[in-house]
Amino acid sequence: MGVVTFISNLIIPILIFYVIGYGLINKVDIFDAFISGAADGFKVVINILPTLIGLMMAIGLLRASGVLETLGNILSVYMEHLDFPAELVPLSLIKMFSSSAATGLLTDIYKNFGTDSRTGFMASLIMCCSETIFYTISVYFMATGDKEHKPVTGMRWMLTGALVCTFAGMAACVIITSFLKIT
Repeated sequence: MGVVTFISNLIIPILIFYVIGYGLINKVDIFDAFISGAADGFKVVINILPTLIGLMMAIGLLRASGVLETLGNILSVYMEHLDFPAELVPLSLIKMFSSSAATGLLTDIYKNFGTDSRTGFMASLIMCCSETIFYTISVYFMATGDKEHKPVTGMRWMLTGALVCTFAGMAACVIITSFLKIT
């Protein structure tokens, strides 16, 4: 375990020195390249900020209004047949929009059920095997500004693939916890 910790502590400094060394060997003005990249990154942040604010407000409203809990209660009948705890439905839905909001729900699940429980273990797996689909897609299309290549068509296939992968990950969570017989 000590070797893994030692290597993981060295990876970032080694990467930084590699980039600087590569720039020096190729006679690149490293500081100017850094400033240019930071300026481009700042422009991207400015472009996607309205999307981020809208997503955060929508998630806050959903969470505060109780819609997620109501949806979880409605779907609990179907989820029990699939061996998927109803308490994880809000987490599964929120994770598709915001990882930070899902982390808040994850903390609540840990407090209520414990980290070693089946529900806590499945919640951890869901957080690991799913992505913030709608956030990522909206940020991507806002950042690229791709209007010529019909982003709706590209988004449709991207969204379909992402949803299939997310549901496959959730199915894997159920299979893994059933296989490991976590109670």
